[in-house]
Amino acid sequence: MLRQRVLTALLLAPLVILLILLLPTSIFALLLAVAFLAATWEWTRLAGMKVRANRGMLVAFAAIVFLVLWLLRASAWLWPAMITAGVAWWLLVCVWLRHFAFGAAPTPENRNLKLLAGVFVVFPAWVAGVNIHGSDPQVLIWTFPAGHFWAFLAMLLVWAADTGAYFAGRFFGKRKLAPQISPGKTWAGVYGAFVTSALVVVVGGWLLGVRDVRLMGLIVVAIVTVASSIVGDLLESLMKRHANVKDSGALFPGHGGLLDRLDSVFAALPVFALGKLLLGL
Repeated sequence: MLRQRVLTALLLAPLVILLILLLPTSIFALLLAVAFLAATWEWTRLAGMKVRANRGMLVAFAAIVFLVLWLLRASAWLWPAMITAGVAWWLLVCVWLRHFAFGAAPTPENRNLKLLAGVFVVFPAWVAGVNIHGSDPQVLIWTFPAGHFWAFLAMLLVWAADTGAYFAGRFFGKRKLAPQISPGKTWAGVYGAFVTSALVVVVGGWLLGVRDVRLMGLIVVAIVTVASSIVGDLLESLMKRHANVKDSGALFPGHGGLLDRLDSVFAALPVFALGKLLLGL
């Protein structure tokens, strides 16, 4: 399984990096929406929807919402409000994780609750990702616009944290983080994720010209972003436990479905975007 995961990551990572760095924001927004729609399809299954036609209609409606959000991107308040709502949602998820049995019963009410939760998972993350990618057209890093590199840095934080958590947890992990939800996660993994992400953001911030006191603020943003990504991972693990499935799908060998790959990203993007805005970067 580890070999499959590594091979899949080696094949996919270069493609994803090139798409983030090279594509104009309009095309990036389209591809990100397609990926998020595929994850939404998997989310509807975890939420408890059985009828594929109904799941398809929800995904089609989500596509319309993405289009409307893109058309309203010039609004002075809508996108910042969406990003802020996304951050607030992940704070609320922390309460849900403490009461992990909430919503577990396969009832229509719990299904609808989880479908509503998907609204706050998917749409703020898309708005945040597109906002970061298009935030600064100035070319600062080789031939890449600064906004593209900021988007890459946000994704790199999640990937680096995942790697740091894996190795720290493997060699030092003893105390479990949330054994009832995800038995494999440890507090050592959390600390490893924090250290790795801090190192990554120092290098990335320096390359982006953040070399004053705001670099310290950026390190704090990175740590909070990684903390939120862990919450996103735990929420999807909780959803899978409620649905009694191992993976959200089987799209990627060794990695599960698309939602399994994006769970941390959904939580990280709004937090990173809001932190970037607050720091004036």
